[in-house]
Amino acid sequence: MATRTQSPAPRHTEEGGRPPRKQKPVDAIPLWLKIVGVLVAIYLILPTLVVIPMSFSAGATFQFPPDEWSLRWYESFFTDDRWLKALSNSLKVAFSVMVVATLIGTAAAVGLSRTRARWAEAVRSFLMLPLVAPGIVIAVVVYIAYLNWQMVGSFWGYVLIHTAMALPYVLVAVTASLSGFDTNLLRAASSLGASPLRAFWRVQLPLILPGVLSGAVFAFVTSLDEVVVALFIRSPLFETLPVRMFNSVTIEIDPTVAAASSILVVLATLLILTPQLLRLARRKK
Repeated sequence: MATRTQSPAPRHTEEGGRPPRKQKPVDAIPLWLKIVGVLVAIYLILPTLVVIPMSFSAGATFQFPPDEWSLRWYESFFTDDRWLKALSNSLKVAFSVMVVATLIGTAAAVGLSRTRARWAEAVRSFLMLPLVAPGIVIAVVVYIAYLNWQMVGSFWGYVLIHTAMALPYVLVAVTASLSGFDTNLLRAASSLGASPLRAFWRVQLPLILPGVLSGAVFAFVTSLDEVVVALFIRSPLFETLPVRMFNSVTIEIDPTVAAASSILVVLATLLILTPQLLRLARRKK
């Protein structure tokens, strides 16, 4: 008795009998955009690839590449009271700016996200002005105002203007975190008897904390790196590290500025990358 062989399963076809098209994986980031990103990254870090090796030079002047390697300029930085005083001033101002700008920026972002009034966009645009206004214009205006207020060269004068300049970064970072926040969670907390402040502290803040921390880091780095306004409102009694670096290049030509620049770059890079690395570590867990 002849046995019937089972025919292979028919292939799925599109309408009209045509074979199905091969599904090509879609890359979220195209190749050309990756290449542009790499080129931009190389362009941005290129100065540091020159400055950091120069900071380890044993010569008495700027040398690249160094003929001999040494830590003499780092020793000069950490044994000179002028450099240490400038670093201390910058860290004090940057920490104060980070605290004040984070509190004000977070409160502004949360408040603006809860209103649909027309004036909300006007307030948001006003807070973002320091991000788009030329630095030299801000410096001149601040200098004239500080002369009348007798705040030139004062600690709180630096904190005030640096906070205004850092506020947009906090506002953008916190607003981005709030865009993914479900407001129904606040209504649920309110229905359970939580006050608005308690609901914010126990429900909303933990969920938007990554954005708040990112804004705080950007505020700290913005103040630590700011030099244009600082040059206008500096005084012999209060000098920040960027101003000290500017003077060491234009007046004294001190190679210690290479070590100071390297310390500043490494510190700012660590502050920016640390939250990102912690976030990646949490995702892997």
